[in-house]
Amino acid sequence: MTEPNDPWVARVEGDQAVALVGGEKRPFAGRGRNGAVVLVRADGSRARVVKVLAEPGTATATLHEIAGSSGVTVVYPESVLREVAAIERAPSIDDASLRDQTDVPYVTIDAPTSRDLDQAIWIGETRGGWNVRYAIADAAHFVPRTSALWAEALARGASYYMPGLSIPMLPRALSEDLVSLGPSVERRALVFDMELDSGGHCLSTTLVRSRIRSRAKLSFADVQQLVDDPASSALRGSPMEPSLRALRDVGRARLREAAERDVVRYRRREMEVRIGGAGDGAGSGGSRDAPQRSGDAARLAGGAEGTGFVVLDSVRNEVELWNEQISLLCNGEGARLLREAGMPWVQPVYRVHEAPDPERVASLRSAIATIAEVHRLDSARWQWDESQSLALYVARLPADGPHARIARAIQRQAILVNVRSTYATQPAIHHGVGLEPYARFSAPMREIVGIYLHGEAMQLLARPAERGDEEAIRAAVVEAANRSKATQRKITDLVNRRVIDSLFSPELRKGRNERTTWTGTVMGVSGGKLHVQLDSPGIDVKIYLRDAGRVWRSWLVPDELGVVLRDRDSGQVRVRVGDAIDVRVADRDATYDRWVLEPVGPVAAA
Repeated sequence: MTEPNDPWVARVEGDQAVALVGGEKRPFAGRGRNGAVVLVRADGSRARVVKVLAEPGTATATLHEIAGSSGVTVVYPESVLREVAAIERAPSIDDASLRDQTDVPYVTIDAPTSRDLDQAIWIGETRGGWNVRYAIADAAHFVPRTSALWAEALARGASYYMPGLSIPMLPRALSEDLVSLGPSVERRALVFDMELDSGGHCLSTTLVRSRIRSRAKLSFADVQQLVDDPASSALRGSPMEPSLRALRDVGRARLREAAERDVVRYRRREMEVRIGGAGDGAGSGGSRDAPQRSGDAARLAGGAEGTGFVVLDSVRNEVELWNEQISLLCNGEGARLLREAGMPWVQPVYRVHEAPDPERVASLRSAIATIAEVHRLDSARWQWDESQSLALYVARLPADGPHARIARAIQRQAILVNVRSTYATQPAIHHGVGLEPYARFSAPMREIVGIYLHGEAMQLLARPAERGDEEAIRAAVVEAANRSKATQRKITDLVNRRVIDSLFSPELRKGRNERTTWTGTVMGVSGGKLHVQLDSPGIDVKIYLRDAGRVWRSWLVPDELGVVLRDRDSGQVRVRVGDAIDVRVADRDATYDRWVLEPVGPVAAA
């Protein structure tokens, strides 16, 4: 609940402060240049500027504007901050109900910049397999459902991530400190204690509310180095080494088990966008789960620190995949335990993901066959027949070599047949991970559904007092969780548009023939557009067929599968899915708020 003197974020417009959420305007007093993003408090009828958050024209100011337009703010009500202060005074680490596991050498494995450390892991070998203990931060203890913290978390739904600006669901004093499983400090955790056989199949799971002490904050690269080159690793001979070596074995076993369930593993190309200034390689910030990065950064705008965006391509290493598999296992096991509890006071929320529509799958099969045919590829190697699962087909596509572009385009076509996952009150298949049921236990500081599920899990251990509003609470959580997913998509789309603007705007200051030529891969044809993924930076762009037709002096017509683009009159193939294509900026269409791109030269199609 907001209070009259709660702070808010505004943009300076002349002599007024305009709230980024809601648009309220007040005369302002204090510092702040026109266009700056500032933190203000009410001072009578005026807004008193207490802090400048971003200078005018910077990428950081842009990100605050994007967040505000999506209804998200970096500040919290005073009622929330008072509860955080009370927790800081009494963090409940000495709770007698917690099982003491501080002797277990847990570690966290995450992106190097992550501070909201949700999970810690320890693995021990057993006679028939492994004992896996996955400790998840006990956010539910600190966010009871009658608290201001709960109300604020429910209103936000999740944490939100942009390059250089993260907006946590819970204040940082909790999400990056008292709840986070940082190294060398005792923390509360919900531990998934699981017994696995030698094939990676889970035999049993016990939930234990515990007190743990992580031994180290490791990155994926740290652990990968131990696996690939033990002699050069600082982890060699440490108390954590046996557990980390077991992670490799468990992770590989779980990946094999996933393949048995026909789970498709896409070699997704991911980008990390960061804020950077002149002369640096990456800047600060980035998405919370950003994988390890390699290769050169593609600078999209220069200038002073914080004024531009930088894009880096990602390489997901094996350790990240192994860690992900154990997280998925916990989410599946937690969902199973709640579903099987049979207790009316335990009301789970599930994440469901429907299988693709059979007609779309059949269309994908036809598209793959056409791609193989028009590129004159060996049909025995490239076609996807009905006797083979999509998982096995995608797994055998080449990752590099002369046909790597075609393979990437086919994977993109396969990804597009999927539908989005949602949160629901009834269990159903999660097609993407191949589990039923499935629930999101593993992000309790970043998603309201995680806090809620941990609270429900605790009710397996001790029946709570009857409240009578459990159904209403669960419905509100489902609504908030689904809404927050849509909000993050909106934020990401807006950021991506600004990144593209930063990339292309300088081109209009050049002569037509001096403009940058980017090479990319044709991913598909639909809706009168040619969809292209650039090589560097790896962003997706669109070329409208009328613009391409103007350059090629052709009336362009796609086939019904969106694989081949032909000249309508001559029938000549102009471009195929999987082709390399060179593009450049032609213009900016202000009417439709889009960039006009055009192909450079012909595409080498048969």
